[in-house]
Amino acid sequence: MIPTATVTSPNNSLFSRLRFVLVETSRAGNVGSVARAMKTMGFKELVLVAPKCADPLNDPEAVAFASGAIDVLQNARIVPDIKDALDGCNFAAAVSARLREFSPPVWTPRAFSSHAASQQSLVPAVVFGNERVGLPNHIVEACNVLINIPANPDYSSLNLSQAAQVLAYEARMAALGDGIDAGSVGFHGDAASVSQIDGMYAHLEQALVAIGFLNADNPKKLMPRLKRLFARTGLETEEVNILRGIARAIMSSTANNTPPRKD
Repeated sequence: MIPTATVTSPNNSLFSRLRFVLVETSRAGNVGSVARAMKTMGFKELVLVAPKCADPLNDPEAVAFASGAIDVLQNARIVPDIKDALDGCNFAAAVSARLREFSPPVWTPRAFSSHAASQQSLVPAVVFGNERVGLPNHIVEACNVLINIPANPDYSSLNLSQAAQVLAYEARMAALGDGIDAGSVGFHGDAASVSQIDGMYAHLEQALVAIGFLNADNPKKLMPRLKRLFARTGLETEEVNILRGIARAIMSSTANNTPPRKD
């Protein structure tokens, strides 16, 4: 069993702690594909145990399949055995579609990733076997857990790089936690302050009263419902200014008895 004693890491981010280990890989192209899968998710430490393909770090197929992840590929280490591959690690997970009678506890990729991300003292490794025969029993039994990727039971075979991509993705999501969402893409302005939003509500209420949409003597629940609507949007300062500009144009047009401008 891989020891679980604390190992000092210069950076507690899972991106720097997680190691990908490929055991006796046959195709150089698969080594390159795994390097690409790792880099797309932000990981960089790749170790090859006794690869069966010649010169896997410079093989033309490996380079082609790595695409833009040449740095991950060419910085990979080649070692003779699993002991050297896991040197410095204190938690190892064997990845296999085949369950063993005497295997360590079986985890999903998500469970492993969550554990690895939350336990900052861990220097974890995910270990992948040969494309055709997978991992030998003695390596699986030496690991802390066995990762089984939930897949179609009628066809659960994943390519080596596909399995690595699943693990890298789950590890990335666990590492980022609440730091990733759909709002992380695209332009973002400054969030509007409470006072700015309150001012907008007051301005909007005046405009609605001015056009007769809101009865000031009997407002019912219109404004609370509008506030709830806008609260779900995460208003930015510029958006508040736009809404106040609309309210200002409405009030100006009603004061002048002219239709509001549409531009």
